Amino acid sequence: MNATLTAIDQLKIDINKIVMVSGIGCSGRIPGYIKVDSLHTTHGRAIAYATGIKLANPELNVIVFTGDGDTGAIGIGHFIHAARRNIDIKVICVNNLNYALTGGQFSPTTPKGAWTYTSPYGNIEGFFDLCELAVAAGASYVARWTVREVYNLINSMKKALKKKGFCFIEVVSPCPTNFGRRNKMETSQKIINFFKEREIKVKDAKGLSREELRGKLIIGEFVDRELPEFTETYKELILVSQKKFKEPEKPGLAWIELEIRY
Repeated sequence: MNATLTAIDQLKIDINKIVMVSGIGCSGRIPGYIKVDSLHTTHGRAIAYATGIKLANPELNVIVFTGDGDTGAIGIGHFIHAARRNIDIKVICVNNLNYALTGGQFSPTTPKGAWTYTSPYGNIEGFFDLCELAVAAGASYVARWTVREVYNLINSMKKALKKKGFCFIEVVSPCPTNFGRRNKMETSQKIINFFKEREIKVKDAKGLSREELRGKLIIGEFVDRELPEFTETYKELILVSQKKFKEPEKPGLAWIELEIRY
């Protein structure tokens, strides 16, 4: 929250042009502490509501606060398709590695082997890499930082707020109460040290094998690219349908973006 507000303040964005949306989870109450228009939605639907807001009024800066469960489980369909459309909303996922609000069950981002309330012998499931998922789906900007990378996080927030298109920032955050104490990290400092020991920058991770990256936490900017933004394309479609300008020639199979995205 602090990094987001710092970025907004430094960019001098009019708060009357900001709408914040959140779902259910530990991050769900964030907009309630900020003096902006906000929507507290149902579980997994924050991105869907944000999409509607942006389509209704493209001039607004729409910021979504969501969690790992909201994004990677019940809301994953909305997440993937918002990235695919490249609609101009900013999604900040506070990933505390478990369903902390409901007692500490494992989530789609819980590390393999971690102890949670629903994995008392260690989590046997693999985890989603939400950043790689956003990149593959077609997001314009994707980054991941831990809470200890304050200045990098602020800079990423500023980049996202200035960029046209779907922007996804994952913030890996400590949960000493539920995740930490079950994994011998009962204080925030111990979890932050855990992050520090395992962090590796995106540029340093390139070329390493899956085995070499086992147990590592990749941080940094995954992608920063220019792609057509959905509300602008939608506006063009409306103008075409209203015959306000000559309809452009219809292209063949639309594979031209593949070269840009992949």
